[in-house]
Amino acid sequence: MSTDFTELRELSTDEVVTHSLVSDVPLSQGRVLALITLDNGRDHTRPNTFGPLGLIELGEVLDEQKARAARGEIAGVAITGKQYILAAGADLSKVGEIPSRSAAKQLAQLGHATFAKLDELGVPSFVFINGLALGGGLEVALNANYRTVDRSGAGIALPEVFLGLIPGWGGAWLLPNLIGIENALKVVIENPLKNNTMLKPQQAFEMGIADAMFEPANFLEESVKWADGVLKGSIKVKRPNEPGKIERAVKWDIAIGIAEKMLKSRIGTVAKSPYAALELLKAAKNTDKKTGFAAEDEKLSELIAGDQFVASIYAFNLVQKRGKRPAGAPDKALAKPVTKIGVVGAGLMAQQFALLFVRRLKVPVVITDISQEQIDKGLAYIHGELDKLLAKGKLSQDDANRLKALVSGTTDKADFADADWIIEAIYENLEAKQNVFAEIEKYASDTAVLATNTSSLSVEQIGAKLAHPERLVGFHFFNPVAVMPLIEVVKTPQTDDETLSTAMVVAKKLFKTAVITADTPGFVVNRVLAKVLGEAMHAVDTGTPFEVVNTASAPLGLPMTPFELLELVGLKVGAHVLDTHHAAFPDRFFESRNLHSLAEHGRIFERDGKGKIKGFDKKAVEIVSGGTTPMTADELLRRLEDGLADEIKRMLDDGVVAAAEDIDLCMLLGAGWPFQMGGVTPYLDRVGASQRAFGGTFHTPMLRGVGNS
Repeated sequence: MSTDFTELRELSTDEVVTHSLVSDVPLSQGRVLALITLDNGRDHTRPNTFGPLGLIELGEVLDEQKARAARGEIAGVAITGKQYILAAGADLSKVGEIPSRSAAKQLAQLGHATFAKLDELGVPSFVFINGLALGGGLEVALNANYRTVDRSGAGIALPEVFLGLIPGWGGAWLLPNLIGIENALKVVIENPLKNNTMLKPQQAFEMGIADAMFEPANFLEESVKWADGVLKGSIKVKRPNEPGKIERAVKWDIAIGIAEKMLKSRIGTVAKSPYAALELLKAAKNTDKKTGFAAEDEKLSELIAGDQFVASIYAFNLVQKRGKRPAGAPDKALAKPVTKIGVVGAGLMAQQFALLFVRRLKVPVVITDISQEQIDKGLAYIHGELDKLLAKGKLSQDDANRLKALVSGTTDKADFADADWIIEAIYENLEAKQNVFAEIEKYASDTAVLATNTSSLSVEQIGAKLAHPERLVGFHFFNPVAVMPLIEVVKTPQTDDETLSTAMVVAKKLFKTAVITADTPGFVVNRVLAKVLGEAMHAVDTGTPFEVVNTASAPLGLPMTPFELLELVGLKVGAHVLDTHHAAFPDRFFESRNLHSLAEHGRIFERDGKGKIKGFDKKAVEIVSGGTTPMTADELLRRLEDGLADEIKRMLDDGVVAAAEDIDLCMLLGAGWPFQMGGVTPYLDRVGASQRAFGGTFHTPMLRGVGNS
């Protein structure tokens, strides 16, 4: 390779190298296919990844095959991976250690230089996607001339935008020119921002990412046979979505414009990587490959050397590691078996709970309410949702029938007698919840766990009328229940280890990330958000216009403005949450009479018939008028940042959670705090709020300025 990659070599002495192992496969008519198998020598729990040393080795192996092709020894070259895995992309542990933008650019150039050799061999190149293909794992395939895919393979994706990067080894230029701009936008931007959604092999085949698809039992043999057909000309490859002149002249820019509007409305403008990817996809319309790859080099090196990538890796590690090993969780062996679920209530939240429990735990679920009419309505909703999953092919008819049969309803709480787990989902009223649990305890078995979904009330107080409060635990979901990945598991001073362990095991079986919190107002997510909402309403109450508050809060990167969030949760609910926090912490959380008036009015925004915001409602503006001490956006932003730093430090000092990482995990998964911001506490360190609020930082300096840049 012509570029000197000495600096990268020196940084990679401890790299787990993915080796490129060559074997010759005989084809028809005396031809030979050189088959390169990527293998890091570890079992399937450690996927193949590309670090500098692995890339250099692959490049050298490809050079050898080019020389063999020139000598007429081989008719083609193919790459596949070890069992179930092609490659999971770049070795992020190595990328995270890149010390400079110049070294980052070398890494981008090394990936391009290596993968580009697949189109310069002098013979056709193939990649047999035999399993997981993420990031650089998919990009090595895109650089080849032809691709096959295993029908049963694991996810296929370009998740870089999710991690604060862009597809920088050819993906941003090659993909839109292979499958069209709309499909490329889906893969490169939309899917990563949709909980890092991956393509299934069938989808990749239909898009045209793969040219052929084979069953897993004979995938490699069929792929080799297919490649043989391509080489001898008996198989002609047609790609259904390659962009033509009309798409490039008209549809391309329109699709880019729509995507840009979508990004601004969904995530604002703080996160850099989605817009960098959008810029590269736009330019791919009319640039050649060399120009496109050079642009990827620049963007990738800029992002690797920036703060948001470090923040994203911190956030990614929280979810992948800390989220799977929750702090303070008792031994899971203490968990009680859960063979039947009771749900108190049949309203919307209760319906969502029942649906989730029956789908994930596959045990009998009984819902109860005061009227048979409400129960019938709840059961109809659950059956309807199961029918939707059946129609989408996510359930078989037998599974749908079985799950429906597991859900029942009753007005008699005595039917909870054999339930192992009983969760209430009634309205937020302390006395009502106390009475419900006191009544349930008359019927529940001595070993049943009792759970409450309260979002703002004291769990300990909810259990005040229980004879056995040690079996009560908070189990706070976020709406929509099926989608939001976080559960706050609230431990009271009385909650015993068996109950807490059961709650953590149940959360895992629901495919949720659970964080243990102390029993304190708002727990984690609502307390942090209450600080933001309280400061926003205080600013409005004292004369700051709605628009200025929106401008001030934008750098936090939250998925919606404070006022959109208030309307989403419901203005009356928001007022109740702020009142609860004001009562608990009157010196730090403001009471807002205007918010109660807005709740009575019913809205803050004026919307069109489709619900799109047109502006602020005139009556809402009138309700909050009268303040005489408005703030500027800069003044309010500093007040928000310093207030958050102070409140979170108090939460940690009071032991609400074990560490700052748990605050960040909750905000990432429960409030949509952007991964590119790395969570709230690194952001507060970055902007100096931690230093201003308590004279320190939440993290060590190695998280080099994680946050906004």
